[in-house]
Amino acid sequence: MPVYYVSTRINSNVPPSSILYDLCIYRMDSKRNKYPIVDVKQQPLQDNYETQPHVTENISEPFSTIYIMEVTLYRKSMLKTVCVSPTPFTRMYTLAEFASGKAWSSVKRESPCYFESTATTKLKSEGDNTVTVNISKPERPFIAQEYPIGSPQDPFEKGIIERDIKDRFYHRSYPYQASASVCGPAAFFYCLQKDRPDVYAQIAQELWRHGKTKIGKLEITPSNGCCHPAGHFYGNISGLDWMTLAGLRDSENSVLSFNALDSPLAGITMWQTLTQWFEKAGYEKVFSNVGITQAGPQGINDLNEYVRKGYKVVSLINDSLLRGSLSERATYPTHWIVWDGAVTQDTNGHVHLDLFSWGKVEDQIKPQKDLSFFIHRFFGGVVFKPLK
Repeated sequence: MPVYYVSTRINSNVPPSSILYDLCIYRMDSKRNKYPIVDVKQQPLQDNYETQPHVTENISEPFSTIYIMEVTLYRKSMLKTVCVSPTPFTRMYTLAEFASGKAWSSVKRESPCYFESTATTKLKSEGDNTVTVNISKPERPFIAQEYPIGSPQDPFEKGIIERDIKDRFYHRSYPYQASASVCGPAAFFYCLQKDRPDVYAQIAQELWRHGKTKIGKLEITPSNGCCHPAGHFYGNISGLDWMTLAGLRDSENSVLSFNALDSPLAGITMWQTLTQWFEKAGYEKVFSNVGITQAGPQGINDLNEYVRKGYKVVSLINDSLLRGSLSERATYPTHWIVWDGAVTQDTNGHVHLDLFSWGKVEDQIKPQKDLSFFIHRFFGGVVFKPLK
């Protein structure tokens, strides 16, 4: 198995000889087990503010594998060494970016930074001792029009977002789009949350901090309208789900802007687009029988075989298939779900399927419905290998 030399850069106005760093590069699996490929402590910077080129552990993963980078900085003086970033800086890159020296950003605040004031103070007896230090602080990217910063109902308040990210990291909750028509992004982020909770959490943090993020080759860059949505959030979609779900869908819209909670047309996701999201993020598609026509019993059997082998099955249905839908007759595709098991029938011929939809993972098929009812609302699906 090969090894690689990896590095990153920092931004600072302090001489590089006065800075030390910790660098940990790792990935997690679906059970949140941590696998570091580099983990070094208090290393010296090079003269150009690059870290040392550190050799990785043996790696068998493909270049598209996403790793999390943590950097902690220390200020070194003649008398002592002090940690100047008690909270590590984190960012994610693919193995290819690390191996090719591209694991850094040209945007200063998106890379590890440490700056000191160059002003000097004077003795009090020498006169005015006031030093003015100007510290820039970019505006928070996501601000709801009805709930500005400081509002007690601000859905993007830091503490609320951090709490919700933690719940998702430990699978205590799942994406829930409420009235926003972003079931395609919800299916994508549910799979990502289950496969790589570390990547899911990093995506959310980068969107909150910078208003953009990149997962492999998938760039999420919500428009200004999406970052300043109109509408009443409470009892509706959460700030976290708006950033991720609406943010992803808005990034794909060239004509319609997803700038309000009631933007249904801007949220429709075709299977070609959904497949591209998965593949750009590093998923490998292995099968598809999705389309505008019903997939039939053979389509169910095909997807059952894949889900039993542990593959991700993302399926297109008419939402009248699910409990909670008042519709019974609609038979055109309207909704994306993710299978959490195989389609089965009980002794009475009633169909059951554990699935993800609307923030829940459970059997959501309408009770006492037969296979014919299911087939008329089933339009196949796309199958992916789990992301590692």
